[in-house]
Amino acid sequence: MEIFQVTKERLGFISKRFTTILVIFFIALPVLFMVSMMSRNSKFESAILGVEVQNATALDYDSSQPTSIPDDKPVSDTLAHEFGKGSDSKYEHSQLISTPDSKLLNEALDPRHGKASDPEYESSQSTSILNDKQLNETLASRSSEGSVSENDSSQSTSIPNGNLLNGTFASRFGERPGSRNDSSESTSVANDKVLDELIPPEFDERSCLSRYHSVLYRKISSHKPSPLLLSKLRNYENLHKLCGPYTKPYNRTLKRLKSGHVHSTTECKYIVWRPDNGLGNRMVSIASSFLYALLTNRVLLLDLGTDMVGLFCEPFPNTSWLLPMDFPLRNQFRNSELRYAHSFGGMLEKDRINILMKSTPSYLYVTLKKRDYELDKRIFYCDQNQALLGKVPWLILLSEQYFAPSFFLIPSFKKEATKLFPEKETVFHHLGRYLFNPSNQVWRQLITRFYDAYLANAHERIGLQLRVFHANAAQIQTVMDQLLACTLKKKLLPEVDTRNSVASSSKNRTASKAILVTSLYSEFYRNLSNMYLANPPLTGEVIRVYQPSHEGYQHRGDNKHNMKAWAEIYLLSLCDVLVTSAWSTFGYVAQRLGGLKPWILHKPGHGIYLPCKRAMSMEPCFHYPFSYDCKSENKLDAGNLVPYIRQCEDRELGVKLFDDHKELK
Repeated sequence: MEIFQVTKERLGFISKRFTTILVIFFIALPVLFMVSMMSRNSKFESAILGVEVQNATALDYDSSQPTSIPDDKPVSDTLAHEFGKGSDSKYEHSQLISTPDSKLLNEALDPRHGKASDPEYESSQSTSILNDKQLNETLASRSSEGSVSENDSSQSTSIPNGNLLNGTFASRFGERPGSRNDSSESTSVANDKVLDELIPPEFDERSCLSRYHSVLYRKISSHKPSPLLLSKLRNYENLHKLCGPYTKPYNRTLKRLKSGHVHSTTECKYIVWRPDNGLGNRMVSIASSFLYALLTNRVLLLDLGTDMVGLFCEPFPNTSWLLPMDFPLRNQFRNSELRYAHSFGGMLEKDRINILMKSTPSYLYVTLKKRDYELDKRIFYCDQNQALLGKVPWLILLSEQYFAPSFFLIPSFKKEATKLFPEKETVFHHLGRYLFNPSNQVWRQLITRFYDAYLANAHERIGLQLRVFHANAAQIQTVMDQLLACTLKKKLLPEVDTRNSVASSSKNRTASKAILVTSLYSEFYRNLSNMYLANPPLTGEVIRVYQPSHEGYQHRGDNKHNMKAWAEIYLLSLCDVLVTSAWSTFGYVAQRLGGLKPWILHKPGHGIYLPCKRAMSMEPCFHYPFSYDCKSENKLDAGNLVPYIRQCEDRELGVKLFDDHKELK
């Protein structure tokens, strides 16, 4: 019995010991697994960066930082494939992933573009870009106050809660997207989420992430839309839902369109916008056309073509702003003779205006381009013709101009336009934020990936938009000299210490500046990189230079080129300071979306010797404004008619809207 008792005690001891060992094993196993994975990830990151740690200090001037990107955001070649990377291969060792493989530069987006739901695609991205859940966890860990709300798996991309919006992200971006510490914090979150109530509440957040997440990347706008504008937008949304494509009123109007003339009043009227010129020109003309639609109670439909597919989210809930492919007039859009025969000016020139007044046509072409169809421009801006145009159900509008300022002069629209926009220089700022939100594809694959990898942790972001109108080596050098003269004189960029090299400098570095270069050419990026690679800034700052792409020339009719262009425009709008090129609608759109007043580089060869000038208004320039007095039939200067429409800073013949608080007479 004693033997059995001893055996029992020993078995009990062994059992307890086995249990203890088993518990320790199960605790240690995950720890060992995590250490193993971290080791593997570290090796994988080194492999995808393609350089050793000691080669990673050129831009940072700081040997304590192994790479030029945030260490919690390792970035693989995938980001390079998506944007078409922006530098020459000789810079790869000094710039790391801020200088992508040059052979990918002018190729199309990676074949995996837009396939984020593919498991193979996701697994290849596991260490390259943080997904939304990881991003939220990372941001929460950076703030003692921020927290991430629990999301169900179908809501993985939903916006963080209010604390995260106002705490964590402010910390992450250096109080960038509005660290609002005042008493209005609780009410401002809801407004921020829908862009100051510009965005209607009916939208599903997942259908357009940029609408709700843009507040995390951009400072809160100090310019608020008027109550009348918000009411007008809600009314327009109802109108568009009622009259949009394939609704009963739309189908009835199409029947009358095919008949050629209108014999009774139609319940819905339309503006069909047609594209012309580059993306910037198209966006400013869309915004102008939409303002015309608001003022005339018309429905705006866009003929985007194949090269603008997938750029923007649908702006109006439960309907579409895209012109259906079976629209009956499509077969004559490219026929210049037919367009002219059915244009307002063409009919006037043929003395058919009396016929128009007796029998209203079902459609008319209106062309507001910079040079063509002078008669269309002349009569469109005359108030007496707006009543006649108002009877025509379908207006087919072709323009590449920002003609919105004209509505503040035409008597029929002047009063309402002024009430909609008491701050006159916010017309495009509000309409642009309402209309132009990047699609999920552009937002996730291009904009946020690039921003999070390169720009997010910088203390200040400086955007440089550089256009060369007649590109050659001499012109590019002229613009480069002009850029340096502007940015150094205005202290936008720090001067370098020519007495010391980077290697000999041992001063402690202060907060960094990220320079975002957008240009068709790589020379500007290379020159800036070389300047800061060779010598440290006198300010002791860490300077990083990035260029998403340099395509070499404008690819007309190329959808992927326009996607890159749209992403770069949006990235510029997220910067703190902008330097833009004169006459460039690309820069106009960026600064207006961001609510910024940039430094504008003067166009070389136009007799102005100052390198740059600060914009005094956020509004785009109307490059080729009307110059015809409808009453006297003489020429006029639109920039001298009212105090709030004046000459553009970058083009003498152009006009733009300025704020003027004097009462209208």
